[in-house]
Amino acid sequence: MKRIVLLRHGESEWNLQNRFTGWTDVDLTERGVAEAREAGELLGREGFSFGKAYTSYLKRAVKTLDCVLDRMNLDWIPVEKTWRLNEKHYGMLQGLDKSETAERYGEEQVLVWRRSYDVAPAPLPEDDPRHPRFDPRYREVPDRELPRTESLKDTIERTMPYWKCILFPSLKDYDDLLVVAHGNSLRGIVKHLKHVSDDEIVRLNLPTAV
Repeated sequence: MKRIVLLRHGESEWNLQNRFTGWTDVDLTERGVAEAREAGELLGREGFSFGKAYTSYLKRAVKTLDCVLDRMNLDWIPVEKTWRLNEKHYGMLQGLDKSETAERYGEEQVLVWRRSYDVAPAPLPEDDPRHPRFDPRYREVPDRELPRTESLKDTIERTMPYWKCILFPSLKDYDDLLVVAHGNSLRGIVKHLKHVSDDEIVRLNLPTAV
């Protein structure tokens, strides 16, 4: 039987601080590291032996993957990183405290930004230092493809071509694959696999390191 495991990263520092993270590269908390190690131990007990792993360019996902593979003694397997598995880009909201943002704009508006399917927050200006075009990780990505902000719909549209053309077809070469990514990029894959409607997918929550 061929299997793909989808795993969200462990708790990050900005998860703990209740901030909009998006493409900001923040580290795992101590709890996040422990969650990742526990996930690796569980996968080992369940008999998984991954032939290849995939993750995003963001530290919280990469470190979660490292912890999982370490616990499974699979540090040696090939790992492929891609910006297409990055978290949803939250535009101008990145770095802001979610509670303070709700006080400023209203809880209803913040809920729309966080959970609606096709409404994106305000985009980053072109000269904003948080803009991904200033990050060397993304220098090979065409500027027209780099997000300034994203809705969940936008996130899914950049994730699914990678899933369909690269990741899923690699099952022909391996029995078990591991994908460590983010709540919204993984929701897009789940939506595709489970045929979840646009309305229902915004209510799906993926806990850290599960």
